[in-house]
Amino acid sequence: MPPVRSALTAILGPTNTGKTHLAVERMCAHSSGMIGFPLRLLAREIYDRVVAMKGVQNVALITGEERIEPPQARWYCCTVESMPIQKEFAFVAIDEAQLGADPERGHIFTDRILHARGREETMILGSESLRPIIRSLLPDAEIISRPRFSTLSYAGAKKLSRLPKRSAIVAFSIEQVYAVAETLRRMRGGAAVVMGALSPRTRNAQVAMFQSGEVDYLVATDAIGMGLNLDVAHVAFVSLSKFDGSRRRRLTVAEMAQIAGRAGRHQRDGSFGTLAGEGSEFTPEEVLAIEGHSFPRLDWLFWREAKPRFNDIATLIADLEKKPHRPGLLPAPKVIDLLVLKRLAELPDVKALIRHPVDVARLWEVACLPDFRQMGEEHHSRFVASLWQYLGQNERVIPQGVYASELARLDNIQGDVDTLSARIAAVRTWTYIAHRSDWLTNPPAMAERARALEEKLSDALHDALRQRFVDKRTSMLLRKGAKDVGLLPVEIQADNRVLVDGEDIGTLQGFAFRVDPAAKAGDRKLLLAAAERHLAAILRQKA
Repeated sequence: MPPVRSALTAILGPTNTGKTHLAVERMCAHSSGMIGFPLRLLAREIYDRVVAMKGVQNVALITGEERIEPPQARWYCCTVESMPIQKEFAFVAIDEAQLGADPERGHIFTDRILHARGREETMILGSESLRPIIRSLLPDAEIISRPRFSTLSYAGAKKLSRLPKRSAIVAFSIEQVYAVAETLRRMRGGAAVVMGALSPRTRNAQVAMFQSGEVDYLVATDAIGMGLNLDVAHVAFVSLSKFDGSRRRRLTVAEMAQIAGRAGRHQRDGSFGTLAGEGSEFTPEEVLAIEGHSFPRLDWLFWREAKPRFNDIATLIADLEKKPHRPGLLPAPKVIDLLVLKRLAELPDVKALIRHPVDVARLWEVACLPDFRQMGEEHHSRFVASLWQYLGQNERVIPQGVYASELARLDNIQGDVDTLSARIAAVRTWTYIAHRSDWLTNPPAMAERARALEEKLSDALHDALRQRFVDKRTSMLLRKGAKDVGLLPVEIQADNRVLVDGEDIGTLQGFAFRVDPAAKAGDRKLLLAAAERHLAAILRQKA
């Protein structure tokens, strides 16, 4: 009797269609399950949600830099690269499967689309643009389209000062993110900042400020496009082009829609547009496509050999550069892991330690270390080569003293936003290393030290972002100064300082209020208005 084939379903549609929510519900209905996500932040968000339903002892989180895997875990939330595909699960899902067309990571998504299967049910979640390639590569798959829950409409170009509250402003460089956040600090009291390089802890702390209403604006990179659930009403693009690692190019319509679609949650409608004065405008055709969720169909995905041979380095490289034989698949561009491997293959010190196929396989594992610090091919290759001198000979592990000294060097919470971000990126590298069970003598202890350091640096980074991009006094007065809001608590201190809801706004000498001399010129009107409003009752009592 032939084995029963598992149900294979492709759930396709734009953002805010409940695809991920459906997959989580389906996974939790099975005896076991695993979902592969495009971002560590999203995997963490869904992990927390599943833990609330199933209990912490039953749920695992596996990403490159984080591994929580209780012995009895049955439901797994992973990044696509970190999915333990050798394990068997009743349910398996791949989220944002259209990333199979991404030059950097596409071949990994394609491999999971073709081969990752649940024993009872498999779901592929993604854009409607996947329909033709799913039909071609997976003819047995049932394709289900889901409509968006709410309307997404174009709102044109708006000045930063005219953006509605609950807006997300999306930029494509750190410099742009900082510039917009600085301006919002002066004009609107501040903004939360979300970038892909942030640790989950920092990102969650920043998002909590936005979600709670402490700040009304969020400045982000395109990291918000991949399913992060935020209460956003409007998305404004600072630019419609970005540097993709090799060239500066205009965003594709699908990329625009992925980001714009963050506006509006569930039944609430959303809008999108650009920042006036920045020189970027949507074409009428792009607006029509985004509002109608109509994008160019994908007729191909990137592919790379997932099970190369390790006879020798030349064979490994040849297999990794092999062209696919199936229609609808294109060879993946040479991304950093393969470029690093080719550089290592030219180094005499590296080749001297290659004696058996097992050494070739281990070298490939080391070459696949992600470039979290964005150092580029040459510098990252040198770093990987230095690790290989430990991992390729003698005890074949990185000495604990070396690992500990690297963490100690990074254990410093002083510095600005960029300095702290760079330290966190370096810690992510060492955290990844600690989750390779055969690279260290005591991986759990080292992983815990790295995790604690990342949390410490993340808290410092959140504080640095808050100090740089949030003016608590201005934010409080802008948010709570509306006429329909009751008067805030006012305190007159012994030295005549006036505190409104704990924030110092100036001094009261007799009946004369004087603005805090340290206040910026642009804030003086706001503080005088606050005094006039909140001190009226106190002045009447004095009279």
